[in-house]
Amino acid sequence: MFEPDLAHYIHRNVTLSLDEDIYSGDLTAQLLPATLVSTAQVITRQPGVLCGTQWFDECFRLLDPDCEINWLAKDGDWITPGQTLCAICGHARALLTAERNALNLLQTLSGTATRTKRYVDAVAGIEVKIMDTRKTLPGLRQAQKYAVRVGGGHNQRIGLFDGILIKENHIAVAGGIRPVLEQAFRLAKPGIAVQIEVENLAQLDEALNAGAKLILLDNFNLDNLRAAVQHTGERAELEASGGITIDNLREVALTGIDRISIGALTKDVEALDLSMRFKT
Repeated sequence: MFEPDLAHYIHRNVTLSLDEDIYSGDLTAQLLPATLVSTAQVITRQPGVLCGTQWFDECFRLLDPDCEINWLAKDGDWITPGQTLCAICGHARALLTAERNALNLLQTLSGTATRTKRYVDAVAGIEVKIMDTRKTLPGLRQAQKYAVRVGGGHNQRIGLFDGILIKENHIAVAGGIRPVLEQAFRLAKPGIAVQIEVENLAQLDEALNAGAKLILLDNFNLDNLRAAVQHTGERAELEASGGITIDNLREVALTGIDRISIGALTKDVEALDLSMRFKT
């Protein structure tokens, strides 16, 4: 799988976020003396998984390279209401200008990691992987996929460039399951996974006979998932997707499926409630 340069993406995410917000200058911050130094702390009002500290730090350090940030928790830690997460000291103008962007990123990524952990915890004790999808917030794909890992989940392909996922429209245009798989196997370079989506047991059998090793079962009910697992055996890795919620997740996992992909991990994000409070 493609391994991103996380530092590069963090810098790009933060630069774009700050540019969008500041544009020609922070008018309100100019009310404060340019030399004034202040301290602040960030607390959480909700329980969850902390994630995004590197994005948070970058927001402040791009505006004040000399600011000091002391974290009392780290990415992946479970945090509780009222807990102090970090203390910051730096130029007041820079801290106030960076505040909203830093919190936006930290809250969003913590929300993604927290949601992922809930899904992972729901299948505790079952040998199954909780996977993300490409249903991410625009511009934050690398960040959210990082947050999924922090929450205990697993990443699918990053984008269209590092994996092949053959869906129903690809199959229709290419003329069927066998021809599209044959073309995919010719195209795929070493390290590039080829996955095909099927919608029923007949298509599953066709994909297996054509040599598929990674198969996505789209909107299969529980009985058909169990039948698919039994029929496939060790011939391919099976992934369930579609119509899966936190309420039916464990039942799906107990069918013996290898992987479960859930768009809601990154699509339906509820940001964690965090607050930054200035002390001086």
